[in-house]
Amino acid sequence: MASSSSFTMPFLTFFFFLLALISIAKASVPPSETFKYVNEGEFGPYANEYGGDYRVFGFFSSPFQLCFYNTTPNAYTLALRMGIQRTEPLYRWVWEANRGKPVRENSTLSLGTEGNLVLAEADGTVVWQTNTANKGVVGCNLLSNGNFVLYDSKGNFVWQSFDYPTDTLLVGQSLRVGGVTKLVSRKSDEENVDGTYSFVLESKQLSMYRKINNSPRPVLYYSVTLTNEKDPVQYVKFNSAPESDEGFAYELTLEISAGSIFNFARPKYNSTASFLRLGMDGNLMIYTYYDKVFWGGYEKTFSLFDRDSNGWQTECQLPERCGKFGVCDEDSQCVACPSEKGLLGWSKNCEPKKVTSCAAKDFHYYKVEGVDHYMSKFTRGSGPVKVEDCGKKCTSDCKCLGYFYNQDTSRCWIAYDLMTITKVSNSTHLGFIKVPRQQVITANGHPSI
Repeated sequence: MASSSSFTMPFLTFFFFLLALISIAKASVPPSETFKYVNEGEFGPYANEYGGDYRVFGFFSSPFQLCFYNTTPNAYTLALRMGIQRTEPLYRWVWEANRGKPVRENSTLSLGTEGNLVLAEADGTVVWQTNTANKGVVGCNLLSNGNFVLYDSKGNFVWQSFDYPTDTLLVGQSLRVGGVTKLVSRKSDEENVDGTYSFVLESKQLSMYRKINNSPRPVLYYSVTLTNEKDPVQYVKFNSAPESDEGFAYELTLEISAGSIFNFARPKYNSTASFLRLGMDGNLMIYTYYDKVFWGGYEKTFSLFDRDSNGWQTECQLPERCGKFGVCDEDSQCVACPSEKGLLGWSKNCEPKKVTSCAAKDFHYYKVEGVDHYMSKFTRGSGPVKVEDCGKKCTSDCKCLGYFYNQDTSRCWIAYDLMTITKVSNSTHLGFIKVPRQQVITANGHPSI
């Protein structure tokens, strides 16, 4: 009997496992739920973000609709639009499937009986897919919260757009360990590729980085600690909830897996149709859509970097606040253009002189007092070190454009771009800007340095 029992249990386990596999294999998308949309025909008539053209199709759940849109001819992105024309003259794009991999005219979006959602060129070349073939998908749906899902026969999500954010989080959407852990900004209105900035979930904090061509690694320009506990944070979720049972006001928050909550804003209306966006300028903003009005449905309800008291940081902390180069004051105004002759009036044309030689004899530094680089606030720099040694680090690094030094703490920051430098009241905060050494032509026609 013991021998029979020892044989029966493994056999039954294997039998039920086979049944489960067979049931999954048999599950397929009914013919009535399959589709193939072709990217062709007339464009929509209304204005949208980035100034491109768009085509709507199939999936609509107010205020969301799936579309193809482009900002350059014959280069389309499959995206989710937010807004309805009655209340808002400008549609917003809150999710994208194929950023950086555009498709052309007559491309297709299809869902076959095997359950794989595929974006392909007209010749059949697959550009993007959900990789859900033969995984039990029986249909797809666009939910009222903007989540585009593929589901199985039990209603479970096999795939969801909420797991794949680009630069935007909708209410209920997360960054999480084991999935997507960062938002990446768009490069420009015209170029729908990854941009310069990222908003990243790390083990203990949220960090914001700027990618610089000269720098060996992205430069931190903002961070906030999420937990002091031993265990790392598993996720952060953007959320909106009524402040009370009456629902007179809603709180827009960031929920942390460790149990803490960051409060962003408190609109006095239902704010569940909101999204958090990492902008092309590196700012983190929340837009809230209210469909009970006849015009101006969007309100900017939060800005992380803000010249008013509503933000957590001043706009001076934004790397590009003063363009390629400039001094930003306590009112978040660009007030000066540093030069060897001193601080000149600022304009958008202000930029540092380009140093083309790596030889120390071909460049020198000029000093600016009472300033910090945008990275100084959230990075410790190196040190303690003498100011002369800080300068030597920059001189020996051909990609270094200048260095910043705090005389009180003897700490040093090497700058691979300059951009916005912040005016501070403490004159012991110093900036040293690398510039080419002026050449003088002697009487015999040879340069003298």
